[in-house]
This record gives sequence, structure tokens and C-alpha cells, in this order.
Amino acid sequence: MYWRRIADLPTWLKAVMVGQLVSSAGALAWIYLTLYLVEDRGMSAQQAGFAAAAYGIGLLGGNLGGGWFGDRFGLRTAAVASQLAWVVTCCAMPLVGTSWIGVVAALAALAGLCGGASRPNLSALVATALPAERRREGIALSRTASNAGFTIGPPLGGLLAAYNFSLVFLVDAVTSLVMAAVIWRFVPAARRTASVRVHGLWKALARDRSVLVLLATIVVVDTVYRQIFATMPLLLRDAGTPAVAYGVLIGVSSVVIVLLEAPLAVRLRGHRANRVIAIGFALVGAGLAILGVWPALVGATLAIVVITAGEMLYKPTATAHVADAAPEGMVGRYSSLYAAASISGMFLAPALGGSAYQHVPGALFPVAAALAVVAAIVQSQVRSADREAEPAGPPSGSRGRPSSVS
Repeated sequence: MYWRRIADLPTWLKAVMVGQLVSSAGALAWIYLTLYLVEDRGMSAQQAGFAAAAYGIGLLGGNLGGGWFGDRFGLRTAAVASQLAWVVTCCAMPLVGTSWIGVVAALAALAGLCGGASRPNLSALVATALPAERRREGIALSRTASNAGFTIGPPLGGLLAAYNFSLVFLVDAVTSLVMAAVIWRFVPAARRTASVRVHGLWKALARDRSVLVLLATIVVVDTVYRQIFATMPLLLRDAGTPAVAYGVLIGVSSVVIVLLEAPLAVRLRGHRANRVIAIGFALVGAGLAILGVWPALVGATLAIVVITAGEMLYKPTATAHVADAAPEGMVGRYSSLYAAASISGMFLAPALGGSAYQHVPGALFPVAAALAVVAAIVQSQVRSADREAEPAGPPSGSRGRPSSVS
């Protein structure tokens, strides 16, 4: 039944997901950026860190602005343009002189901008390709394709780096070029209509408090969720656990997501999005609470199982829910706002978590757990209040009609 549903997806969408798998498997350059600049180019750790920070700033800007470009010029055009620009930055990085730290940082920021812009437009392409009742499933399948590629990429990058570090950038460029070609060849051309609106984002958001609350709670939950990357390794190290055990835990989590997230989305497609998201938030909180009371390998294993279950519930559901809420012609910009909120923890988690772990290590994970649970309560209550306040209308998800996949 599940595989039959995949077969029923549009041919171009299945091609895009294959392209995502290839592109994610080759997404190596910026994973290894700091190591490359220090070991291969002879930069100091401070200079490499500056370049990596510039990439992060660009990534945030791309996630915020990419959807506007997609709504304005077409999702297909924006997705291809961002992939091609990424190819150029990958090819340029090995050619830039190491003494030009300002140029290296500027190029890294441009790369982040291009990479960040690609994500919301691809999410919007998937969302607009499917009817509302299948969007969670489509988003989950898209995430599955990307996660499957990510399980291949890092080991491949390590092998290439040992032979010739520049090959890391070359492979990234080639696989991104493949993705651009897939989008250009298979995604249908623009189908614009006069009814598509491209203005009034903030007015639209002001009329839908539930989206603003969801974005705010996503920022909170993403920050505490990413403690499994920012501070859990320190917790396990201090408990005497070898680093390889942590790597195995994260790898197994990725495999579980690849195998189970899309079938789970199909199984839960009839349930209200806000309830699924709230339960996902609560499971993230429960997993963090386990880490707080059982800071050892067995506790971390149980915590990762629970947190991964929460991630599989809330991430594809929230992505699709924001697309459902978008007025016609604004799916790209709504997807951009969600994409930016969902990576906010990349910047907030290390800074906040690192400081807390240094000064009050015993409080970090209990507080993080409490924040996730509060976010779950807020999400469920605000959505309930909104439904009571709104007059009867079309069923949930009907606002996000499929629009142009240009």
C-alpha cells in the first residue's frame, strides 16, 4: 500500500526526490569547510571560524529570502538558479587565495545564501505539487531522500579529503549540477495565473496568529532539539563514553528517519496537524528530560529514540502545515519563514547550550525539556483557541490549494 502511494506521485516529483538524494550525498563542501581551510589551505582556526560564521549568516539570509525570489520569479526558476549559483561557489572556493580572508568569507557567505535559498523553494515545489491531504507525506518523502543522501555523504567526503581536498568541492558542484538539471528537465514550466498575489506577506501573517505562534515555538524547539548535537557529545564525554558511540547513535537516528518517517506521515495524515506537532514537541522534551536524569550511554540511547520519534512527528507536519496556511502565491515566502525558524537552533543552540553547560550543567537538559513541553502546550492551546474563534469554514488544509510549480 505504501509503495503504491509513492508510485502514484507525479513523475517529475519522483525525479526531484532522486535528484535530492544525489545532491545530498554530494553535499560535502561546507561540512568540511573549516577543516579544509585549516589543513589544506593553512589558515588559522580563527580565520576558518570567521569564514564558517560568514557561511552561517548567508545560510540564514538565503532561507529568509529564497522564498520571496521563488514567489516573484517562479519556484522552478529560483530552485535552478540557486543550484547553479551554488555550483559556482563550490568551484570558486579552491581557487581563492588563502591570504584573502575577506574574499574567502564573502564567498562563504554567498555560498550560504545560495544554499539557504534552495531549501524553501524545493519545499514549496513539493508542497504545491500535491493536494493538501498528501503534503505531509510528500514533505516526509522529500526529507527521506535528503536524509538518505546525508548518510552516504560524510563518509564519502572523508575518503575524498584524504586523497585530495579539492575533490570535495568538485563532487559537491557536480551533484548540485545534476540537481539543477533534474529540476530544469522534469519540473513543469511556469503556469502563472492573474490571481496569484505576490504582496502583503506581513498582512497575511497578522491575520493568521497560528502561523506566527508555530514559527515562534519552532525556534524554541529547534534550539533545544539541537542540544543533541551541541552539548550531548560533551555530556557523554564527561560520562566516559567514547566518541564513536555518539556517532553511532546519530547515524542510527538518521537510518530510522529514512525508514520510518514517510510511512508514519501516511499513517497520521488524517490527524490534526497541531496535535501531531504538539505531540512531537512533547516527545522531544521527554527525550531531553531522560538525558537530564540519566546522563549515560544507555540513557542517551533511550533519549535519542524518543527525540527521533518526536522529530519524525513534528518536522514534516509543521513544514506541510505552513504551506497549507500560505495564501495563494505566497507558498515560497511562507516556506522561507519556516525554513529560517527551523535552522535557528544552528546558531542559538551552541551559544546558549555551551554557556549553560559550562556554568550550570545540571540544569541544561531539564530546562531544555521544560521549554519543549511548554512549546507543545502553547502550540496545542493556541490552535484550539483559533478554531473556537473562527467561524465554520472549509476543513483544515483547504486554504493551501496547489498553485504554480514554476
